[in-house]
Amino acid sequence: MARTEALPRVERGSVEVLRLYDVAYAIDLARVEEIGAMQSPTTVARIRLTRAKPKAIAFGTPPVEIALGPVRLPFADGERVAQASARIYDFGVVSIALRIAANGLSWEDYAARVRAAGEVAGTEAGSAVWTELVARVRNFIAPAIERPTPPGLEEDYILAVVNALEPALTAEELLERVDIAALLSGESQPLSASARRDLLRYSFSYFRNDLAVVTWDSAFLLEPGGDTDVADVLEVANAQLLELRYYDELLDSELPRMYDRVAQAHRALRGLSLRRYARLARDLHTLVADITEVTEKVDNALKVTEDVYLARIYAAALELFRVRAWSGDIDRKLGIIRDTYQTLYDEAATARAEILEATIVLLIVLEIVLAWVV
Repeated sequence: MARTEALPRVERGSVEVLRLYDVAYAIDLARVEEIGAMQSPTTVARIRLTRAKPKAIAFGTPPVEIALGPVRLPFADGERVAQASARIYDFGVVSIALRIAANGLSWEDYAARVRAAGEVAGTEAGSAVWTELVARVRNFIAPAIERPTPPGLEEDYILAVVNALEPALTAEELLERVDIAALLSGESQPLSASARRDLLRYSFSYFRNDLAVVTWDSAFLLEPGGDTDVADVLEVANAQLLELRYYDELLDSELPRMYDRVAQAHRALRGLSLRRYARLARDLHTLVADITEVTEKVDNALKVTEDVYLARIYAAALELFRVRAWSGDIDRKLGIIRDTYQTLYDEAATARAEILEATIVLLIVLEIVLAWVV
């Protein structure tokens, strides 16, 4: 159990609230950069990891970051200014971040600000801020969007970031002095030992004075160097989760329609009309190709090779968010569609062969009849 005496002071830190949206099938990031260059040379920039070596861990296609400027959030003790930004991923996800400064606070006040930031983001006033920001981003990148999707699925995540403590503490000392589990859970009541173990299960340190504790919907980061690589990796994992959830739901809605269309195609086949059969097979093939293309982009969003620390955090996030499980579900459903497509193709080919055989027989019979008549 963390001790409550001698709590440190957060001299420099922040709370970052992320909300991720699926907005399109794909986004042309080069076009987004062109749009940004025309409107403001400093508005848009590609992001890159700063701590890791380029060959150790890198984005498959680095997202583009757009500065959205300050916004006001209605906290219980008055309005606070948050710096808003958006990151655009080529596989159709937009991640909007609200970054709230937390400097010169006691640990209790810092924990209260983390809780308040999460609560405010979910209020009606907070929702209006998100709605206005995502609308701005959609309008800004509209020329770069391919096949926009309607508003729907979202993911939220909170990052509690500390860059400087007074006194300066190692990761072990910080875990002994403060209750990180309570901070991440947002609970004011003491947690059970089992709940604390679960929340602190994914805790990582590379140097003695850095720490990352990752949970399902939030993370605590002690980063004295001010690096954002861990936060960037966690955002990518959330973007992957969102996109896989979107396509899993899409396939859930497509499969019943596919079964209905297959039944209709079978009836059409009995009527010797192959056009509907061919159209259905073509549609299924296109659906599989489109989803396979996007999921490959999602799987390759971040490439990890040599940076052990970031690789462990990334793997933990994928496990926590069940990204592999979502990907497996999509592969299984795509397999059903592929098998259906192959069956349709085989049945259509068989039907064509039968029609051809019948035509040949009819021609032979006609030739015999004409020979008798003549």
